[in-house]
Amino acid sequence: MPKKKSVSKLTLLGHSEARLPASPAAAKLETFPNPSRRPYQIRFETADFTSLCPVTGQMDFAQITIEYTPAALCVESKALKFYLASFRNVRAFNEAVTNRILDDFVAACDPAEATVTAEFSARGGIALTVRAIYPEPAGRDSVEPGARTGNSTESRPTGKRRRRDSG
Repeated sequence: MPKKKSVSKLTLLGHSEARLPASPAAAKLETFPNPSRRPYQIRFETADFTSLCPVTGQMDFAQITIEYTPAALCVESKALKFYLASFRNVRAFNEAVTNRILDDFVAACDPAEATVTAEFSARGGIALTVRAIYPEPAGRDSVEPGARTGNSTESRPTGKRRRRDSG
């Protein structure tokens, strides 16, 4: 009966009365032991993802794809569905939402590798796709928020121009 024991901690699967969490912080990404020692990939896809624009409060719609290679734990799909649905009232930029999903996913199951791809529907004629990757590709330094966007004090122009060498 080790199979029954390994899923006995799952609280959402098989319970139709479960309610959607009010926020991602209230959601729980439930896991179960990886049933195989072999490396393999799991792919979750949903076209029903929504969050809110932090400026206008309008709904942002996205297709979310999560691909991962499990290590010791796998994420239970109903818990993932409830977790993703909990973003419906979250006001955040698309980039922040995508990275939050990856961070929470990695914290829950510590996969060998994972990628979250969020394809947001067009707004004003421009569609946006965000891909967050774990672990970070080799040779990349982590970037402090604003460090490459001109929002940090180190990268702001000083108003002085450099002279070009004419030689």
